[in-house]
Parts: sequence; C-alpha cells; structure tokens
Amino acid sequence: MVSDQEYGVGIVGFGFMGKTHTYGYRTIPFFYTEPPLRYTLKGVCVRRKESIEEAMRIGGFEFATLDYAELLAREDIHIIHVCTPNALHRDQVIQAIRAGKHVYCDKPLGASYEDCRAMLNALETYGEGGLVTQVALQNRFYPCTMRAKQLVEEGFLGRVLSFRACYLHASSINPKKPMGWKLDKSQCGGGVLYDLGAHVLDLVDWLIGPFAEVAAATLIAFPERPDPRTGEMVPVNVDDHVVMCLRTQEGALGTVEATKLATGANDEIRVEIHGEKGAIRFNLMDPNWLEVYDTRDPGEPMGGMRGFKKIETVSRYPDPGGKFNPPALNVGWLRAHVACLHNFLAAIAGKAQATPTIPEAAEIQRVMDIAYRSAERKCWEKV
Repeated sequence: MVSDQEYGVGIVGFGFMGKTHTYGYRTIPFFYTEPPLRYTLKGVCVRRKESIEEAMRIGGFEFATLDYAELLAREDIHIIHVCTPNALHRDQVIQAIRAGKHVYCDKPLGASYEDCRAMLNALETYGEGGLVTQVALQNRFYPCTMRAKQLVEEGFLGRVLSFRACYLHASSINPKKPMGWKLDKSQCGGGVLYDLGAHVLDLVDWLIGPFAEVAAATLIAFPERPDPRTGEMVPVNVDDHVVMCLRTQEGALGTVEATKLATGANDEIRVEIHGEKGAIRFNLMDPNWLEVYDTRDPGEPMGGMRGFKKIETVSRYPDPGGKFNPPALNVGWLRAHVACLHNFLAAIAGKAQATPTIPEAAEIQRVMDIAYRSAERKCWEKV
C-alpha cells in the first residue's frame, strides 16, 4: 500500500548526473507497477540562469532556481538530491540534513574524508528524526552483482583467498583533452581514485570487505592540459591512474585498479573473487552474466564438469521489478540507477534498507584517502 503522503523532490545540479537522477524518477512508474511512495519533482537548482528553462522543460519540475537555499526552505520538498561537483557535497549535504531533508548524494560522498566526517556529525546532531540517506553507488544494483552478493553470503566461495578488480576508462589518453572540473583538485578533491575507484572499491568492500590495509601508487600521465577557455597549458593536480594492493580483515589479498588510461576501454568494471570452494567473476560491460566456478564439481574423467559457468542474470530483478523491462532483455547502466533510486525511496517508506548510506560511503572515502597517503609515502598503510 503506497503512503498517502506525497514527497516533494528537489535536485541541486542539472548536469549529466542531475539529469540521470531525474530520469530515474520519471522511469520508476514504468519499471515498478506500484512505486513505494508518492512523489513529485518540485524544484531544481541550476548554476546558470540560461539553464533554468531547459531544466524545467526536460525534467518537468514545478520550478527552477539559482539559489539552493530556496529548495531547502520549501516545506513541500522532503528529499534532496546532490548532483554537483565533489567539493560542494559537504556543505550541500549538511544544509539538507539541517533542513530535515532525506538525502540522496552522488558519489564520491565528499572531496575528502574530512568532508564525510562533517556530514556524519551533522547526521548525529540533526538526523535524529529518522532521516534517510543513500549514496548513488548504483553498481550494487545489477542482477549479476546482487546474485554475487547472495552467493558470497551463502558461503559458496568458502574462505576468500584472493581478488582482483578494475574500472577501466580511456577518457584521458588524449594529451590535448582540455581541463575540466574532474581534473581540478579544488573541485573534485581527488582524481580517478575518487571518480572511478569509489565504484570498484565499494563493490569489493560490499562483497568481501572490510579492508585491513592498502598500498597504492598513482600516475598523472600528462602533467599539463589546455585551459578550455584560453588554450593556455595549466597544471593537472589529480591522478589519471591508480593501482592498489589491499588486504581484507579476513586475510584475502588482492588488487584494485582504476584508470582513465586504458586505451580501447569504454566503461568497464571487472571483478574476480577466488575462494577455497569456488570463484565468481563478472564484467559490467557484459552485465547479463555472472560466471561461477565450483570446486565441488567432479574433475574426472578428463576434467569432468569443472569450469566457469555463466549464470544468465540479465534483467532478473526480484519482485516488484521486471514488469516493464522483461527479465530476458539486456540490463544496462541506467537501469541500475533506477533500481538504486527506488531502494532509496523504499527506505524512506520503511520498506527497505538504504544502501550505501552516508556512513558506508564515508568509510570508502576514508580508504581512498589512506590509499593516497600510501601512494605518497610509498608504503603499506593500515586501514
């Protein structure tokens, strides 16, 4: 039964991610026969005056503003989405919490772990009224990753021994690519570790964590890039490539890599986990399958039935999903965002657990900051 209360939604930032979150709200009624609660897209805060008309037209908001405080002051706005550059997350999230709003924040949670600590303090002080928070680490919400989580929890792997994971992009291989906010530490706080590493670290931590220690190395491939306005070469101060060696608290040892220098890659997340009893692996460029290996399968004669098997997870979301997009059809990145958003709304309605919460995402941020310290000191660091 859907609650009679109608929740007003306000979104700050209407770039790529703001549009993605808006699309999620517009799409939920198609993917789910009965949304977990009633909602209306009330307001959107944009950076430039010329964006107001576009945001209202595309998003279907009731109003648009240049002043974030206007969203927070509205009593008919109960949910705030933070879809701005990383350096703005801290203040915008804290202000939303103080205003008594539920918060859905894009990743990474902040521009540093200190940012995250400030948000946690705000939650302790102002969040006693049952505020729900969630961070858009949407890769937890593919059928193949959800099935992997089930198998791990069922003990399919046995004791986990090793793992390897990577997130591969090729978006920084051109040395003439102009500077953007994700290459400016004052706006993003960190480079590819924050941008892509947050996703793949979160997946590994969710599946087999928590981590106990990390050793990392980073690379800035092109120390200077052209300014998009003047063409003048300006320094790059965040990483294009990071490699981490991590040990879990249970003793498994593995690697996590995030890069924008993987020539030939598009948006590729690969995860492999190896245990005493079995192994699992997936590649989110082909998210319709989870591959599993079971040592309990007979090995004779001539290999018996040993080998990796492909489980056809495709769009097999648990009920109430899967009505609009049939289970046999290809699953995609945008679909995971819709599922992630639905989980957040269901948590507000008391029908699900928000995941990952701000405290969970803050822990990933802390691990990333320790990884940076490891890279600087060229040694192992305790997590």
